[in-house]
Amino acid sequence: MPFRDCSIMSERAEFCRLAVAPGANVRGLCRRFGLGSPRTAYKWIERYRAGGLAALADRSRRPHAGANRSSAEVEARIVALRGEHPCWGGRKLRRLLEWEGVAPVPAASTITAILRRHGLLDGPGAGVSRDWVRFEHPAPNDLWQMDFKGHFPLASGRCHPLTLIDDHSRYALMIGACADEREATVRSRLERLFRRYGLPRRILADNGPPWGAGEPLRFTRLGVWLLDLDIAISHGKPRHPQTQGKEERFHRTLKAEVLAGRSFADLVEAQAAFDVWREVYNTRRPHEAIGLEVPASRYRASARDMPHAIEPPDYEPQTLVRVVCAKGRITLKGRQYRFSKAFAGRRIALRATSTDGVFDLCYRRHILAQVDLRQDVTKSVHHVPEQGVTLSPV
Repeated sequence: MPFRDCSIMSERAEFCRLAVAPGANVRGLCRRFGLGSPRTAYKWIERYRAGGLAALADRSRRPHAGANRSSAEVEARIVALRGEHPCWGGRKLRRLLEWEGVAPVPAASTITAILRRHGLLDGPGAGVSRDWVRFEHPAPNDLWQMDFKGHFPLASGRCHPLTLIDDHSRYALMIGACADEREATVRSRLERLFRRYGLPRRILADNGPPWGAGEPLRFTRLGVWLLDLDIAISHGKPRHPQTQGKEERFHRTLKAEVLAGRSFADLVEAQAAFDVWREVYNTRRPHEAIGLEVPASRYRASARDMPHAIEPPDYEPQTLVRVVCAKGRITLKGRQYRFSKAFAGRRIALRATSTDGVFDLCYRRHILAQVDLRQDVTKSVHHVPEQGVTLSPV
């Protein structure tokens, strides 16, 4: 079975988790994972359904102990789990004990007290609950959040971690150890990701390069490529990191559990560490925002495949169509409007709105801005769903 990249066990596990999700296309996943024989794939799926992760090993694994543990044994196990996961608190460790079949399972506050007694809590505020207001999209792949975590030095060069998480499930789709933050680097990583998991409906990123380019429209060539794949792209508010709160929190966890106090020789070693931790994060680490379940329990692959080729946009016959010039401008009714150089040479559509003289400026199915032909060209118009920009004549 030609699994690649990470360990064979983690590849098998991820394939089977995605394959047993409701509505999964098993043959499509076989293509994405490079599996030549669906028959072999169905064999692993049957084993996974019958015996879970343990059934995917080449050799049988020892069964979990079923006998009741004394309080001393439970306490020793809590200390051991904290040693394996130094950043996890009472609620997460309690969830692990439940999954391991420990009975009776101590309350989270009791586990916190055990950790404090053993000197395993960090700082005076550790273990204190906090109130958060959380928002999430209703289904997997409705929105992915993407960002670079702050780069850090290697023995040779620097590492720029590129991360993507699914908004609904918190599933870590990728932690890429990149040498730079250039468009070509990000695009190559995204191509591999889209072939593995399919296409999301929207990606949320910040305003910096390579996906943000300033006013009036924050599109780069990378953003246009995403639109060509029918993936909408949104940008957070400037100087407002809360828009990407899940990514910010994910980066904090990545720093605490992987990067703190460690150094790496090169990108290969950093990527290996990222791959190991990503498996833990997705399949073993209970996530409080989703009821102490693991992200893998809520994620399923997208039904939208990465296309082999991108077709040019096809607009309705009655639609006004303009080609963006090399300087990123369009002409309408004798007026020039500054649009975006990222669309140079591409055909865009202008569709009339319910307001006379106001047109939605569209690329494919996406509304990017509005053009106002009325005399008072600076007059505000209603919000545009994706970009919210009104263009004025140059």
